[in-house]
Amino acid sequence: MTEHPAPAGVPTCYRHPERKSHIRCQRCDRAICPDCMRDAAVGFHCPDCLAEGRKATRSARTTYGGLRPTNAATTSMVLIGINVAVWVAIVLTGGSRSRLVELLALYPVGQCQAPGGGYFPGVGTEALCSTGVGTTWIPGVADGAWWQLMSSAFTHVQPLHIAFNMFALYLFGPQLELYFGRARYLALYLLSALTGAATIYWFGPEFTPTVGASGAIYGLMGALLVISLKVRVNIQGLAVLLGINLLLTFTISNISWQGHLGGLAGGAAAAAVLVYAPRARRTPVQVAGLLALTALTIVAIMVRTAQLS
Repeated sequence: MTEHPAPAGVPTCYRHPERKSHIRCQRCDRAICPDCMRDAAVGFHCPDCLAEGRKATRSARTTYGGLRPTNAATTSMVLIGINVAVWVAIVLTGGSRSRLVELLALYPVGQCQAPGGGYFPGVGTEALCSTGVGTTWIPGVADGAWWQLMSSAFTHVQPLHIAFNMFALYLFGPQLELYFGRARYLALYLLSALTGAATIYWFGPEFTPTVGASGAIYGLMGALLVISLKVRVNIQGLAVLLGINLLLTFTISNISWQGHLGGLAGGAAAAAVLVYAPRARRTPVQVAGLLALTALTIVAIMVRTAQLS
C-alpha cells in the first residue's frame, strides 16, 4: 500500500514522516504514530525514550552505590550452593575422616598423622613425616597451604553446623545485597571470612583444625549493625540476636570465638567503608578502603607465618 506525504503544517511521526500524528511522547514531546506508541504509566512513550528508560532502570544504583540486583538472593544462594556441595563431597568421602577435610580445613601448622589416627608430636616437616610407616602429612597455612584461609569458610562436617550457617546466610545475605549490590556484598562476605580466618591463625590453637562459615556470617551481622547505626533505626532486635550468639560462642565448647570475633570485626569495618564513603567519590573510596583492609589482613597473616615458621 502506497502512503502519501502528509499535508504541510500537519504534525507527522518523527520515525514515519509520511504519517499524520496528533499524539506526542510524554517524555520528549515528539509526534508518534500508532505503530510507534508505547504504553506508559501516563500517556505514551516513543521507542527511543522507552529504550533510554530501560537502560536507566538497568543501571539503577543501590543505597550505597552498587548496581541494583534483579534478584537480591542470587549471590547468597550461590554461596549456599558452594557450601552444600563441599559438605556433600565430604560426607560421601568419609565425613570427619575425609581427606577433603584435611585439605580444606584451617590448620595453622602442618601435622604428621599416624596410621590409626592421632598425630606425631614434634614432627613439623613433611620430609620428616614421610620417613614414618603409614603416616600422612596434613599441610598447614604456615607450611604453604594458604588456600585454607578461604577454603575453611566453605567447609562443614556436622549437619547442624552447616544448617545453622546457611540459614543465617539466607536470612541476612539478601538484605545486604539490596543495600550494597552484588559485587560489594560479595567483597564484604569474603573479607569477613578472611579476617575471621586470620584471627584464628593468630589466636587459635596451632594444632586444632577449624572449619565453617561462621566468621563470614558474623561479618554479615556486623555489617547490618553498622547500617542500622548509620540510618538510626532501632537496633535492639539485632543487638539481642548478636548478644545471644556471642554468649553461645563463649559458653559452648569447640566453637571458635576467634573466628567469630574476627569475622564480626572485619564485616563491621568493611561495612563502615562502604556506608560512610562520601557520595561524590563513593566508588574510588570504597575500593581503596576495601583493598586497604585486605592488605592489612594479608600483612597480619604474613607476620604470623613468619613467627610460626
